[in-house]
Amino acid sequence: MALRRLHGASPARRLPRFPWDRMAPYKERAAAHPDGLVDLTVGAPVDPVPDSIQAALHEAAAMPGYPTVAGPPELGAAMRSWLHRHTGVAEDVAVLPTVGSKELVANLPFQLGIGPGETVAYPEIAYPTYEIGAILAKAEPVPVADPRDAASSRLRLAWINYPTNPTGETASVEHLRGLVRWARDSGIVLASDECYLTLGWDDDRPPVSVLDPRVNDGDLTGLLAAHSLSKRSNLAGYRSAFLAGDPALVADLLEIRRHAGFMVPWAVQRATIAALHDEEHAIAQRERYGRRREVLRAAVESAGLRIDHSGAGLYLWATRDEDCWDTVAWLADRGILAAAGEFYGAKGNRHVRLSLTATDEAVADAAQRLK
Repeated sequence: MALRRLHGASPARRLPRFPWDRMAPYKERAAAHPDGLVDLTVGAPVDPVPDSIQAALHEAAAMPGYPTVAGPPELGAAMRSWLHRHTGVAEDVAVLPTVGSKELVANLPFQLGIGPGETVAYPEIAYPTYEIGAILAKAEPVPVADPRDAASSRLRLAWINYPTNPTGETASVEHLRGLVRWARDSGIVLASDECYLTLGWDDDRPPVSVLDPRVNDGDLTGLLAAHSLSKRSNLAGYRSAFLAGDPALVADLLEIRRHAGFMVPWAVQRATIAALHDEEHAIAQRERYGRRREVLRAAVESAGLRIDHSGAGLYLWATRDEDCWDTVAWLADRGILAAAGEFYGAKGNRHVRLSLTATDEAVADAAQRLK
């Protein structure tokens, strides 16, 4: 007997089509190149997980009990120490491990109690999951160039993302101070996705955290910041990330996540501690990405594409001043697969995103084809 569907639309039916499905014919086209496919779409790390992190994971593999949502004291200390070193925030900042950063972005509106009749603002060119999180909470997603453009009595949460995925833009201390002041005056939670914070390439405009005391005067009220080890430490497969900020908000989220069972596995928690205390491997990985960036950027520009922004992060935001799908096709004819800018919002429809997370060999191969 067929199961009766519950009242109301299926959550899946409320969601937009998964964008990467549209890339399939272009992937086939690129794979038909005589020298094969160079995939520069998804920003998935390809370099090895450092030995010290693997060792920590292995040593904790025999722990049969349930992990805690907050993690052991050593994990909290490691997250706070890392944040203090990289953002200047006080070492007693409230922190919370998350099961990767994507689940946090997708679940935060609901876990903050946001729902029907309320709105969530997010950047108009952005990682798609900000919109998904609002939809899952049955709130209204509002894409804006500046969150202050969405100010209304119904706005409860505003996402910002610096360095930005996909454009690689950063924000100044002054700009962030203005956003913090506006959010507090409006009674809005300001959530900052800072997963690429340590990957700035422009010395004149380094990435700045919303946790930085220069931004918030040492007051974290209404502020949340998301960080990830996926790119820094090649831990995308570990789902290792964390949240920091307003102690009252973090305490509420901890209680909700305890009830819902959002637990990072014990072994991953131990691996995260090792990763956060080790800056040497992160510096080496950053240098690796920097070399790839130089090679690919030179080749992309020599091929006649213009690179906009891209001063931080792991992507080149490139254009031929045409519809993004025409550029995707042009690159596919050369065996190179790039992400269509349209995936990140309507305003991205004349750009493509090229990832720096391919191997040295793949990046060099792409560069040679473009030349």
